[in-house]
Amino acid sequence: MTIKQIKTKAFNDQKPGTSGLRKKVTQFQQTGYLENFVQAVFNTIAPCSGKTLVIGGDGRYYNREAIQVIINMAVANGFSQLLVGKGGILSTPAASCVIRKNKACGGIILSASHNPGGPDEDFGIKFNGENGGPAPEKITNAIYEYTLSIENYKTIDAENIDLDNIGSQQIAQTTINIIDPVVDYADLMESMFDFDLMKALLSQGDFRMCFDAMHAVNGPYAKEILENRLGAPKGTVINGIPLTDFGGGHPDPNLVHAHELVDLLLGDDPLDFGAASDGDGDRNMILGKNFYVNPCDSLALLTANAHYIPAYSKGIAGVARSMPTSRAVDRVATAMDISCYETPTGWKFFGNLLDLWKNNFMWRRKFRNRL
Repeated sequence: MTIKQIKTKAFNDQKPGTSGLRKKVTQFQQTGYLENFVQAVFNTIAPCSGKTLVIGGDGRYYNREAIQVIINMAVANGFSQLLVGKGGILSTPAASCVIRKNKACGGIILSASHNPGGPDEDFGIKFNGENGGPAPEKITNAIYEYTLSIENYKTIDAENIDLDNIGSQQIAQTTINIIDPVVDYADLMESMFDFDLMKALLSQGDFRMCFDAMHAVNGPYAKEILENRLGAPKGTVINGIPLTDFGGGHPDPNLVHAHELVDLLLGDDPLDFGAASDGDGDRNMILGKNFYVNPCDSLALLTANAHYIPAYSKGIAGVARSMPTSRAVDRVATAMDISCYETPTGWKFFGNLLDLWKNNFMWRRKFRNRL
């Protein structure tokens, strides 16, 4: 195998936002555009030798082509193992799960979240760290600095990897494992929530629900969890096949774009429960019979009822919301006598808070042990 150093020119518009780099597909298709950003990521987390990297995306247009580029570059940069979702699919929460389970150094997730997909629409790329969460600002700032001065990137010439069959393939020192994109995440959910109780509810026959995957990444996850493991009737999941253009729709779970689901929860014979998720599966909408749960209120509801979830049966230490989120959860936290934090908008700031809290907790425990 020959590692190629490809000369490139820097771009000045590759500063990651609150959730990675998002641009039009045509921008990512420019010579060196995707490669520059990926190499900047690898430079930031170097050395890469001996490390494991997770790769996947929401299935939108250009997802498969980008993954092949990233695989070749990862091999050239010395990674020892790549974990790639079958078909190039991994939801953002599932990628986080796989990173943590396999103690990977991080993961590259290809998604533009709720933005439309297609040849003339949006594409995105983001890096999640070893904790499974979005890269903190010190990492994204370092990536951006590399993009401004990059002069070359590393890659190899190789046949495309078969993304559609689970198994291992080898290129030089790198083992490329095509993994089931759903099972690890579904197992994690089953370990956290009371699946037996939910099965009992769904088996009664008088509780009717629908999940709209909006032809985005969560279709396979919803079918496995709701229909296969919880026993919901086949067809409970609608628009469940991920499509490169999301079926021509807009994978933003709101009352306008998820109108098919909304119609099922309204009218003379509404369903009891409905939900939808966005392009990469990390944001949702919840509906009841003839009513809509405001996303801001859903956090308050989750906090107030967290003790019913087996994983949190002993209570929670605190809760956090982003700055624009309503203060409903603040009132719940006050009533429960738990900490409530406010962060800037962006998942990475929640990750920063979790890491800070964890480090402070470990420090306090270590300090107490010395007393």
